[in-house]
Amino acid sequence: MTAKISYSDVEVGTELPAQTFPVTRATLVRYAGASGDFNPIHWNEKFAKEVGLPDVIAHGMFTMAEAIRVVTDWAGDPGAVVEYGVRFTKPVVVPNDDQGAVIEVAGKVAAKLDDNTVRVDLTATSAGQKVLGMSRAVVRLA
Repeated sequence: MTAKISYSDVEVGTELPAQTFPVTRATLVRYAGASGDFNPIHWNEKFAKEVGLPDVIAHGMFTMAEAIRVVTDWAGDPGAVVEYGVRFTKPVVVPNDDQGAVIEVAGKVAAKLDDNTVRVDLTATSAGQKVLGMSRAVVRLA
């Protein structure tokens, strides 16, 4: 696969379609099973509160993975992502109710680079708080 977006069709400031990602306790259990990360802060409310958290929190790598989906969906090819990094700023708190939490992600082309690549800056929030900082991806376009 190759990216479906052409480098020549993109300008600095181009906004990627924003997306929202629901997160429930069941989502976290499935992710724990797939990743092998069974840390109780991600599924045991009592334990999470005992260690000073407000409630169960989503895995940082899960949050990071959900955020990059905005880029891979836009580019049309997950392999187009050449580089990706974030700083974890706040946890995604996932209450034990029918709604859980929501991660909201927006992206914007911040720079056109060499070799048909662009830098995309992402903004990821949950419950009105920024949950990822310095969230940037370098993407090779067609």
